[in-house]
Amino acid sequence: MAVYKIVTLGEPVLREKAQPVTKITPNLLRLIDNMAETMYFAPGVGLAAPQIGVSKRVIVVDVGDGLVELINPEIIAAEGTEVGIEGCLSIPGVQGEVPRAARVVVRGLDRYGRGREYNARGLFARALQHEIDHLDGILFIDRALRLFKDDQEGR
Repeated sequence: MAVYKIVTLGEPVLREKAQPVTKITPNLLRLIDNMAETMYFAPGVGLAAPQIGVSKRVIVVDVGDGLVELINPEIIAAEGTEVGIEGCLSIPGVQGEVPRAARVVVRGLDRYGRGREYNARGLFARALQHEIDHLDGILFIDRALRLFKDDQEGR
């Protein structure tokens, strides 16, 4: 496996709508594995393919309950609103107060092409929304009510 360089704000791929995955191939599975390794190395709780310069609709998320890998994820239901603090591996040194749905239902494919559906709340819901936004070229700074410098930067 490999750790990829995470692209940062200013790279055009972060503002593009990622391309749907039409076929699960060995290269795609290698990409997913490497994305997970990159996310854990960073360290982060989620990573979308555009963050490593790949315009594909693929995300990985782990908020402490195990790795979730999703191909072509989509939010099919959302309810409530919560404001929480977010940061992003592609925008180091910045955090923001971001409103998100309190609960989401997300559907996508796993690495075997099987349909998966997650009914998510809390940090898991926030992470899924954040990563799916990346697939549409939306960054947390676009949704933030307020931005501030990350006091943890450089630790």
